[in-house]
Amino acid sequence: MKRFSSVLTSAALLVALSGTGSALAQADGATVAFLMPDQGSTRYEEHDWPGFQAEMQKLCATCKLIYQNATADAALQQQQFNSVIAQGAKVIVLDPVDSAAAASLVQQAHSQGIKVIAYDRPIPDTPADYYVSFDNEGIGRSIAQSLVDHMKAEGVPEGAGVLQINGSPTDAAAGLIRDGIDSALDASGYVTIAEFDTPDWQPSEAQQWTSGQITR
Repeated sequence: MKRFSSVLTSAALLVALSGTGSALAQADGATVAFLMPDQGSTRYEEHDWPGFQAEMQKLCATCKLIYQNATADAALQQQQFNSVIAQGAKVIVLDPVDSAAAASLVQQAHSQGIKVIAYDRPIPDTPADYYVSFDNEGIGRSIAQSLVDHMKAEGVPEGAGVLQINGSPTDAAAGLIRDGIDSALDASGYVTIAEFDTPDWQPSEAQQWTSGQITR
């Protein structure tokens, strides 16, 4: 697995796609699938998918592109994965709903000679051919350090409590972000008094939990 640990850019994805070699280079009009995990954020339809289309136009103008969004349903993502394989996908860019469950998807693709690029979220148990993402732990440290710096600037005394809202427990990238947050907070003098893993990254779930903590 080749991991791009710098900030996720179109250029990084272009490099990963180029690295799939014969899957694209030897197949005029090859099918490439772009499978995203959820609609909790508008980023996939508004930014990621249009950006992917633009980069693919540069790399392989004759390639057929397929876009699917699993709406935070791992079973639906499995169906979509099966569907794009049946449609002849040679490369699958996968942002998994469930990082652990996605291991079987990678195995399935590899058994048929299909390349998989893990996008944004890692697939630890069965590494994809490429992994394009952010430095997730670094992001977590930056988030926490920004909070710590602000609290100190406002004169909040050490020992004060912090509520910590994490990402989805099925997203391995969220776990890395949490690790980064923990490392910064542990050295800060402030205390995490409660934390919450947000199911499927749903803002409403995080808001409900936070409201409950504040009104306790």
